[in-house]
Amino acid sequence: MEKPFHIFKLDEKTVNDVIKSPPEPHRHDHEELIIVTKGDYVHFVDFNKESMSAPAVVYIAQGKVHQFLPNTNARGWVIRFKTDFLPGTMFHFYSYYLDSIRYEINTDFCIDNLESLCSLMFSEFQQRPIDFSTIKHLLGALVSKLESLGKRNVLPDENTNKSQLITFNNFLKILESNFRRDEGVEFYAEKMNMSVRNLNLICKNILKKSITEIIETRKLIEARQLLIDTNKSVSEIGFELGYAEKSYFTRVFRKKTGSTPSKFRSDMQSMLV
Repeated sequence: MEKPFHIFKLDEKTVNDVIKSPPEPHRHDHEELIIVTKGDYVHFVDFNKESMSAPAVVYIAQGKVHQFLPNTNARGWVIRFKTDFLPGTMFHFYSYYLDSIRYEINTDFCIDNLESLCSLMFSEFQQRPIDFSTIKHLLGALVSKLESLGKRNVLPDENTNKSQLITFNNFLKILESNFRRDEGVEFYAEKMNMSVRNLNLICKNILKKSITEIIETRKLIEARQLLIDTNKSVSEIGFELGYAEKSYFTRVFRKKTGSTPSKFRSDMQSMLV
């Protein structure tokens, strides 16, 4: 993507074009928000395929493999932006610890607000020269609104205990620096100066995952990227992520994805040709 920002409508023509020539699963060099205000769609992201109905939002982080297949009745907006155009969003931060970020919106009032912000951005994007500063402010407002709407099983909601959220975010920062090491839950609890039980309670309260599940999710997301992006062997990737034995890494990977690392790599290479 050449420009730092792009927006287009999911209208009848766009949807029909996609249906006539469905895109293959692909990756891109930008962040993407798909806001579906009407209709149904199938979405493939992070190697999982699911069907959803509007109103709903899907966030695709840079580099993730995805495929969006709208039904004929689908309507909404697609927003693409470079990571550095709006850095530091909760969507981007949590994308490393969740298999996917998508959720349904259940109030007409919120949809009206989202539609208004999208329409304003679309109008600004049609102007020449494009005022990216104004668009950046509008996109920031839109993302802030979406983050506040996120259900607890997707993003921490606005009612989450603030001290717990700070603790949890600090844990994720420590994890980001250490997830490649063969460290267990005790290591992270000690780094946080708290008991395993208390850290586990916070993790489950915010992401509804245990410490172990969050660590494994982060390792798995990294493993997928390395299998796609590098020529490293399965053993090398496993060792890089703290798995001393290839067989154990393969067993964990298959349990989580239903596929061995080798088959996953082969499948993705055939998809992304």
